[in-house]
Amino acid sequence: MSVAKLYLFPVPLSDSPLEEVLPALNISIIKDIKYFIVENVRSARRFLKKCDRNIDIDALTFFTLNQHTAPEEIDSFIAPLGMGQNMGIISEAGCPAIADPGADVVAIAQRKKYDIVPLVGPSSILMAMMASGFNGQSFAFLGYLPIDSAERTRKLKEMEGMIMRGSQTQIFIETPYRNNKLIAELCNALPKNMKLCVASDITGKSESIITQTIKEWANAKYDYGKTPTIFLLYK
Repeated sequence: MSVAKLYLFPVPLSDSPLEEVLPALNISIIKDIKYFIVENVRSARRFLKKCDRNIDIDALTFFTLNQHTAPEEIDSFIAPLGMGQNMGIISEAGCPAIADPGADVVAIAQRKKYDIVPLVGPSSILMAMMASGFNGQSFAFLGYLPIDSAERTRKLKEMEGMIMRGSQTQIFIETPYRNNKLIAELCNALPKNMKLCVASDITGKSESIITQTIKEWANAKYDYGKTPTIFLLYK
């Protein structure tokens, strides 16, 4: 029996046609897999149908992995690997295990010595980094900033220090409806000569990746409301 593999399938970040953002190899592999670990079964089923309309969705087995999944459940999800069955991890968007709960599954699979196969696909973090013009040798993804005002201010000061003293690009996200408010907060809290890159709707029809100083952003007109956006800071 061949050694079973755990495939990590990237998912498009936008509604762009699959062939524009995913290699044909991904589609050919995904058609033969019967067991999937996913964040959301409904969106995973929709993604698989886009990959190939002939996939028999009802013949597949899905394990749901999200913030509500108990840690003790995760180990059982990869049982099919032990039976020689290939499996796939599908994120909601972008690359599995990158700012994504799939990392917990991969960690267990690594401990059990299974083969892990990451496949090529879009990552908003890396694509924004590529287009920002910032330091790609040293960068950190911080996820969401704290909601508490005092904690948020402290975090911004910490990020400023990492930029100025460590020359490290700082990357973070916000709930889309708060994007515009976040930019205004950054303009009030950070040095005017610091640079902010706002990367919005990456790979989508309204894709926009703009780098300019905090001072320029303070005087700019923009509206990123309700659009998936990622933010990067550097000096």
